[in-house]
Amino acid sequence: MTFKTLRVSGFRNLADAEISTTGKDIFLVGENGQGKTNFLEALYFCSYASSFRGAADKELVRSGQKSCSAHTRFADSQYDEVLIKIDNGRKSVFLDAKRLDDRRDLLSVVPCVVFCHEDMGFVAGTPEQRRWFFDQSQSLYDPLYLDDLRKYRKLLKTRNVILKTGNAQTVLDALDPQLTWYGLRLMEKRAEAAACFSGIFSTLYNEVAGIEHISVRYTPSWKDSSENHVLASLRRQLEPDMASGVTLSGPHRDRYAFFRGNESFSERASTGQRRLLALLLRVAQARRFHDTTGKNPVLLLDDVLLELDGEKRRRFLEALPDYDQAFYTFLPEEPYRRYLKPDTLVYHLRDGVFSLSPDT
Repeated sequence: MTFKTLRVSGFRNLADAEISTTGKDIFLVGENGQGKTNFLEALYFCSYASSFRGAADKELVRSGQKSCSAHTRFADSQYDEVLIKIDNGRKSVFLDAKRLDDRRDLLSVVPCVVFCHEDMGFVAGTPEQRRWFFDQSQSLYDPLYLDDLRKYRKLLKTRNVILKTGNAQTVLDALDPQLTWYGLRLMEKRAEAAACFSGIFSTLYNEVAGIEHISVRYTPSWKDSSENHVLASLRRQLEPDMASGVTLSGPHRDRYAFFRGNESFSERASTGQRRLLALLLRVAQARRFHDTTGKNPVLLLDDVLLELDGEKRRRFLEALPDYDQAFYTFLPEEPYRRYLKPDTLVYHLRDGVFSLSPDT
């Protein structure tokens, strides 16, 4: 599954154009602010109908305009094209000219794994950022997990509204059994996935950084996995929940942490080790996706080689999983030519305008 073309209109600072992306490796070369990351964002947008930078839809529309669109055509896929439009704040998603009501239906079309600076949040950021990463990882290959997560979040939102009204009996009788059921399903899947992910990641980090015994540790908020115990715990916790106006326990409070042996690793690691940790999380995500589905993802790598020394850069590139297609961004002064393959496409970007390089 690969992108054959990308056509954008009114998208960020990118010039309105259709760009050929027929090739396994595509290099985007340009100074900062010229549109390299915006190009990757447009591809990601066509895969998930959202921005990997967390931008709101209105931020994707070029300044001074009211609408934008991104349109991709595919090769080696059961689908032909995706078109996503944002018009006066309303988003429309079309797969093979059929409008989709749920962007979840895009997940299996051309799954992308993006490597970017914001990934540092998975290591040094909030528990919520780490939960987001692992939820995304599992949703790539398990749509039922995404369904359960959505239902849990909907029940949680309703429960929190009721807590603010003081109607405790409604919470206990109507919502808590449902919240418990979906929450325990999430816990079970998260524990299994974390164990598998940790096995992949531990080997990977040792291969690239030469540091052994790095693991991912999952700690659920509910300490007991029996339904009766969780319901009893929610009853005991009801008064503090009502006082705060939010549910203080559950999968929305689960935690993931990185350990070396029995000691926290991310807290003690250097900035360079954290950066490598974030990059290799994405490699592990792609490997896990391949191992589970048998499919290769498309890789989007945004300035990921810039902060690695030569040896770690080589090892990182060797550690990349099999992929159907990869897009890399480079600054002009980076030694990108040493990574060229006979069929690599090289585009130079200036003010959002693409020009095919003579390197190609």
